[in-house]
Amino acid sequence: MPLSAVPTPASPAATPATGPGPVLSVVIPTLNEAGNVAELVSRIERALSGVAWEVIFVDDNSPDGTAAVAKRLSLSDRRVRCIRRVERRGLAGACIEGILSSAAPYVAVMDADLQHDEAILPKMLAHLEQGDTDLVVGTRYVEGGSAAAFDARRGALSRIATRAAQRFLGTSLSDPMSGFFMLRREVVEAMAGELSSEGFKILLDIVTTAGGRLRIAEEPFVFRSRFSGESKFDSRVGIEFLGLLLGKMTFGVVNPRFLLFGLVGAAGLGVHLIVLKASLLYASAFFPTAQSLATVTAMGNNFLLNNFLTYRDRRLKGLAMLKGFAGFCLIGAAGAVTNVGIASYFYDERPVWWLAGMTGALMGLLWNYTMSSRFVWHTR
Repeated sequence: MPLSAVPTPASPAATPATGPGPVLSVVIPTLNEAGNVAELVSRIERALSGVAWEVIFVDDNSPDGTAAVAKRLSLSDRRVRCIRRVERRGLAGACIEGILSSAAPYVAVMDADLQHDEAILPKMLAHLEQGDTDLVVGTRYVEGGSAAAFDARRGALSRIATRAAQRFLGTSLSDPMSGFFMLRREVVEAMAGELSSEGFKILLDIVTTAGGRLRIAEEPFVFRSRFSGESKFDSRVGIEFLGLLLGKMTFGVVNPRFLLFGLVGAAGLGVHLIVLKASLLYASAFFPTAQSLATVTAMGNNFLLNNFLTYRDRRLKGLAMLKGFAGFCLIGAAGAVTNVGIASYFYDERPVWWLAGMTGALMGLLWNYTMSSRFVWHTR
């Protein structure tokens, strides 16, 4: 029987959506926050009574089933949506993806750990609806706000990062490191291609990319203790902040991933020298043997650290990891040739050994970073 003759069941008539869409989308990036999802939705519902809202969970494929919890909620509440990202990671990228998936005129970003006070969402929305504000930032560092829930270490790092952002990027925000803000969706739509999908500090990226064009208001809130789960704050957050800071100061020449790659390379040099010295001193190896062992060890160290830190959103596993290591070594060998060739050329033109050496090392680093990003971890 021809396909055209096969009877098909009648499709039910499409049910048109009734009523206007949401005025506010609350975008919540998640990673292992299953224990917080239901409570957070309940609190948002109470806070936004009388407002047409939706909540968009953007989950980085959490092993604890965060996406599944959010999707179960969406079966009984159409205001709850979930985007599950596979092989992509990072708070900034999740926020951008969630905002761009919204059609609401206003979009809020907040954490899933219930440390941000959802009760100020109506106040933030009121600022935007007045028409004279583009961005409202929830701040812990003005009268009425508090960051007392921070432990001593995290509080000190937050204050240092805040002062660095204010000093080096010229922002007047009292809390540029805040992850709690609301803005007109069109603001992000207009600059989406210029924003970094890496790192944690999406607010700072938005403000600095806008270059002073945004009309900004601040709303104080009391930063609370985490409701459930474990904090994602670790040393990588600080490194990524430094990368974002350098990126904005150099107009995009340096990005967080490049900074991490360079730091891993510096660590690899230390590993190389330690193994070289140990091989000569304790194993009585000939220098060529010791140098070869140190080189292979340093390359392995650099590959593993880059796979775990620099490219963790594209982490290689299993057979792909072995192939990636082979490619990383080949690229590193070519980088060494590039390093020596360029350094020699500069030394012939101007025999200043340290300048020639630094130039060669920098070009080798750029080669390794560019080629590894493109051909080993397949990113920009």
